[in-house]
Amino acid sequence: MIPRYSRPEMVDIWSPETKFRIWYEIEAHACDAMADLGVIPRENAEAVWKAKDVEFDVARIDEIEAVTKHDVIAFLTHLAEHVGSDAARFVHQGMTSSDVLDTTFNLQLVRASDLLIADMEKLLEALERRAREHKDAVRIGRSHGIHAEPTTMGLTFARFYAEMDRGLRRLKTARAEISTGAISGAVGTFANIDPRVEEHVCEKLGLMPEPISTQVIPRDRHAAFFAALGVLGSSIENIATEIRHMQRTEVLEAEEFFSAGQKGSSAMPHKRNPVLTENLTGLARLVRMAVVPAMENVALWHERDISHSSVERNIGPDTTITLDFALARLTQVVDKLVIYPDNMLANMNKFRGLVMSQRVLLALTQAGVSREDAYRLVQRNAMKVWEEGKDFKTELLGDAEVTAALSPEQIEEKFDLGYHTKHVDTIFARVFGER
Repeated sequence: MIPRYSRPEMVDIWSPETKFRIWYEIEAHACDAMADLGVIPRENAEAVWKAKDVEFDVARIDEIEAVTKHDVIAFLTHLAEHVGSDAARFVHQGMTSSDVLDTTFNLQLVRASDLLIADMEKLLEALERRAREHKDAVRIGRSHGIHAEPTTMGLTFARFYAEMDRGLRRLKTARAEISTGAISGAVGTFANIDPRVEEHVCEKLGLMPEPISTQVIPRDRHAAFFAALGVLGSSIENIATEIRHMQRTEVLEAEEFFSAGQKGSSAMPHKRNPVLTENLTGLARLVRMAVVPAMENVALWHERDISHSSVERNIGPDTTITLDFALARLTQVVDKLVIYPDNMLANMNKFRGLVMSQRVLLALTQAGVSREDAYRLVQRNAMKVWEEGKDFKTELLGDAEVTAALSPEQIEEKFDLGYHTKHVDTIFARVFGER
């Protein structure tokens, strides 16, 4: 990813320096295990560890790879330059390149997951805080973009919290799914390397041994991982879209924080645009873009081909770096989002009580009016509000068929806002628990 949408800690996971450091640790731990098993001399394994403080020269490895056309061989050649050819002759014994590449890739995804989990926890903290802050702030709920019935801004934040909490659980499951390593040899049969070497290396790296690998770790694991990230991207867009709607001039129930000196348009000085949430909508598309290629990587020829390799070299860093940035940005947006309660009430009252139509409908049916007639009576008066700008309650009070079934006091009672918020505490308890 370009620096504009990257954060250093996540970028570092995918740097060549980090990759080669993990490669080295895999080879060194494998040498330790083979020395314990008596397969190689102990002094050779110890000699490999003498390079533990070496800063591997990326340019030198690239130079060797230009000749070998093989990245792992280029690294092993460079490692031999540090530890000596005699010690290095036992490095990578019985292993294949994918043992190093796949175990490294999974370890990088695990580390990336840990950063993403921390990002999610910060986002959830911000969403819960804003939900509780505006728990009882009434706003109009909308379906199809049209006024429906009253809800609260707190419930809006609470449903986003619940969605992201589900996303966090999926992310943790995805992390577990990807937390395997394989040191099983050319086609996964351990013909030239003891399974105990794999167990030792995985233990040292904090991974579980892959139960059965071929030359590669099965790619259904990676498909599940990137699918979980894709869903998170969609959830980010869901929140961003709602904020973008709320910031529309005709709505203006909330808006992104507009800092001193910020400019909204090169042409129109009055503009305050939802640029951060629009950006998040675009970044979500990039995150989801990885899902289909990850799914297509599952089907490989026989024990392995490399059709998945070029895909993963891109989607591994790009998707995790993008999602890390997007989650941090969304947390910032939620944390600083400016809420306008007066505008929320003004919007709800724009159509003069129309949003209470269902309460009147139900009251009429409970008073003995058939549902068909009750709907006709309510809709007849509602259309006057839409088309002529009338007041809904006034029209109902002046409708003889309505007042034949409901007293003025009963009609008046149906316009109580508190009716729509009486179960907010119950919903909050379901979402956040009893705290």
